Amino acid sequence: MNDSSIPAAEVAVPYRVLARKYRPSNFAELIGQEAMVRTLTNAIAAGRLAHAFMLTGVRGVGKTTTARIIAKGLNCIGLDGKGGPTVEPCGACVNCVAIAESRHIDVQEMDAASRTGVGDIREIIEGVRFLPVQARYKVYIIDEVHMLSTSAFNALLKTLEEPPAHVKFIFATTEIRKVPVTVLSRCQRFDLRRIEQERLIAHLHGIATREGANVAPPALALIARAAEGSVRDALSLLDQAIAHAAGEVDEGAVRDMLGLADRARVFDLFEMVMRGDVKAALGELTDQYDTGADPAVVLQDLLELAHWLTRLKIVPDAAGEATASEHDRTRGLELARALSMPVLARAWQMLLKGLGEVRMAPSPLSAAEMILIRLAYAVDLPPPADLVKQYLDERAQGQPGAPRGPQGGGGGASALAVSSPVAMGRPLPAPGPERSPVASAQGNVVYLKSPETAPPASFAAVAALVESKREIRLHAHLMNDVHPVAFAPGRITLRLRDTAPRSLGRDLAELLKTWTGQPWLIDTSLEPGGPTLGDLARADKNALAERLLNSDPVKALLSAFPGAKLVEIRAKAKAGAVAIEPPADDMPEQEPDEDAPILDIFDFETDDD
Repeated sequence: MNDSSIPAAEVAVPYRVLARKYRPSNFAELIGQEAMVRTLTNAIAAGRLAHAFMLTGVRGVGKTTTARIIAKGLNCIGLDGKGGPTVEPCGACVNCVAIAESRHIDVQEMDAASRTGVGDIREIIEGVRFLPVQARYKVYIIDEVHMLSTSAFNALLKTLEEPPAHVKFIFATTEIRKVPVTVLSRCQRFDLRRIEQERLIAHLHGIATREGANVAPPALALIARAAEGSVRDALSLLDQAIAHAAGEVDEGAVRDMLGLADRARVFDLFEMVMRGDVKAALGELTDQYDTGADPAVVLQDLLELAHWLTRLKIVPDAAGEATASEHDRTRGLELARALSMPVLARAWQMLLKGLGEVRMAPSPLSAAEMILIRLAYAVDLPPPADLVKQYLDERAQGQPGAPRGPQGGGGGASALAVSSPVAMGRPLPAPGPERSPVASAQGNVVYLKSPETAPPASFAAVAALVESKREIRLHAHLMNDVHPVAFAPGRITLRLRDTAPRSLGRDLAELLKTWTGQPWLIDTSLEPGGPTLGDLARADKNALAERLLNSDPVKALLSAFPGAKLVEIRAKAKAGAVAIEPPADDMPEQEPDEDAPILDIFDFETDDD
């Protein structure tokens, strides 16, 4: 039997996948690249066509398709054979048809991924010398141009900079950073954008309608989200979904095809974790794993949900996006209102780090379980800012104590439970006596230690504290080189003399924070301020000396020892005693009268010494 005996209806027509069948043939069918089309339209209208174009973007956004459309636009001659370069190629002339069928002799495509050597570029360099055979321009389309070797790029540079007038180069790449700058500087660059999900959903809906397939809008949203802005990927997934569901494509079929968990179950799992219900969360993860869900995909779904809830927390209008179902809007808004921003931010960070751990772990399921356990036990941890704020509030109210650290047992307290006031934006529970605020951070929790001493109530008390801590040098500067201007708990304003070190304020603030357990701010001022502590001490000592010299006991002593002088005043040896050091070694020590008034011990000297 020969082919002529087979009825025409029985001849099998090869199937063309949707990505090829609905490949754009002109700029009107190319979606999402209006900026590039506008630039090319203006360039062609003004006769300012570049000799080389660089098209860059993620996979599947239409780089090679755009290159072919540009080639058709440059060589289109119209149905009458008299047309010129245009952004609206007719698609019916000899050149347009030949280019669409990839058989035009003057439009050559080269895959740089498989032809990377300098020998392949030499073929192009040899070919540019000859005029086009049929078209207006010779067009060289090099796909994945970043794969060319260094020597191939170098060989192309001179020709690329000064090509013949009848030659145009169009390069396409997904890795623009790998293209040498010397090549980029010789090209007109166009960055093809990812297609927005709403627009991609509309495009898929139109193609599904023409194919006679009934695809539910939630299923289209899932396909568009999985495609990540790539039209080719979206069409490939749509083709697979139609075959998978035999023409009736719903959300469940797409989820099964992509290995995604049910969206409602993603919400359920997230809520279980936020409640701290570890047992239920692990059971839900195991059920999803048994039904074919990849642990990494489950965590990625949770990560995307945490991001979306954070957006809803900030911009509630985001619930109206086309990719969000009614179920997602309702539960999303409810969860966003219930969870605080610190809890959502912490969940995002932990899930993001956990996703990398799951991908590298020898057992992805075990790693995912550990991530959920870690997250469930962390949701009830109050942020450090709340702990510090509570302490400061209690300190302002004169209440001792400080907030407790989180209690770790069983994950009972949680971000969604009434017992978790921090996550719900309510005040922290009453502080416990064993922790107080200075101190040490472990993980996301700040554990507070007891301060060493009570905060000083005056600048003199500050100097006394410094002396008691044996900071001798700093104490000397505080006594003699500092004029106090203002004092308040936690803030001191000083005027420093030239003899004071520059770091005095910083050193004092750090020591006071360590000793008292609260931050201190040390300001400097040009105001005169008060006298130094040393001046005050000397004035007090002089007043005491004058008082002693005018007292009856000292007057009697001075009359007994003419010419004696007051040399030094020192602290009392014991309460109620007055000791007098004689001017000579052979002078007997006099016992003080117990009924005499209490005086400070002093030394004196005479003119005979």
